Amino acid sequence: MKNQMKCAAGLLPILFAFMGCSKESAQTANLQVRLSDAPGDFKEVNIDIEGVQVNTDSSSASSGWKSLNIKKGVYNLLKLTNGLDTLLGNIQLPEGQVSQLRLILGSNNTVNVSGQPFALNTPSGQQSGLKIQVHTTLKAGITYKIILDFDAARSIVLTGSGKFNLKPVIRSAVEAESGAIKGIVTPMTSTPAVFVINGQDTIASTYTDPFTGKFLINGVVPGAYTVWFSPKSGYQAMGISNVNVTLGNVTNIDTVRISQ
Repeated sequence: MKNQMKCAAGLLPILFAFMGCSKESAQTANLQVRLSDAPGDFKEVNIDIEGVQVNTDSSSASSGWKSLNIKKGVYNLLKLTNGLDTLLGNIQLPEGQVSQLRLILGSNNTVNVSGQPFALNTPSGQQSGLKIQVHTTLKAGITYKIILDFDAARSIVLTGSGKFNLKPVIRSAVEAESGAIKGIVTPMTSTPAVFVINGQDTIASTYTDPFTGKFLINGVVPGAYTVWFSPKSGYQAMGISNVNVTLGNVTNIDTVRISQ
C-alpha cells in the first residue's frame, strides 16, 4: 500500500493541473467508430471517407449532428476482413441516446477487378451523408465502440454498360468497451484525488467535485481494483479494496467518509 500511496501522490500535481478539463470528460461517454468489411470477390475496394457524424437528437433527423475528429482518406476495405478493423475517429458525448450515424463519402472510390481498377460511381446523396441507424443509449463514463461492417460484395453493382456503382450496404453494431466507478465523498471540503489501482499500477484517476463531493472515473477495464482517496492536508487518506468493475456498467461505491 505504501507503493500505491507513493504512486498516487506522484500524480497529484499533474492531476490538479488538469482539473478544469477532467471535470468535463468525467461527465461524458467516449464513442469510437471503427470500420470493418465482409469479404467480396475483388482485389481491392477503396472507399473515400471524408467525415463521420453522429446524431444525438432522437426527435429530429436534421438537428443534433456532431462531427467526429477522423483521419480522412481512402480505405481499402479488403484489408479489414476476418475480424480486423480500423479506427475512423472518436468523440466525447453526454450520456443519452445516439440515434443515427452519418458517413460522408468523397468521390475517390475505386474497385479493382482481376487486377484492373474501375471508378465507383457514387450518387451525390451518399457523398452528402449516408445515414446508418444506431439507436443506442450511452452511459457517462463508459467507452463504446460502433463497428461499421461494410458489405463490399453487396455494395458494388455492375451496370449493363460495364461500369460499377457504389450502393453501400453497411451494418452497425454497438459494443461497450469498458466500465466505470462513481461515488460521493464526505466531507466535500476534503476534495480528495481518487485513484483506481491494480497491484502497483495506477489505472485511472480523477478528483471529487468540490460542490457535490461526487466523482466518476471512466474507461476502466473490467476487473477488481483498489480505489484510493488522497485528500488535502488535514484529512486522512484511505482505500477501498475489491471494487469490481463490469463491462458496460457503472459501479457505485456510494458514500465514502474521509476522517480528519
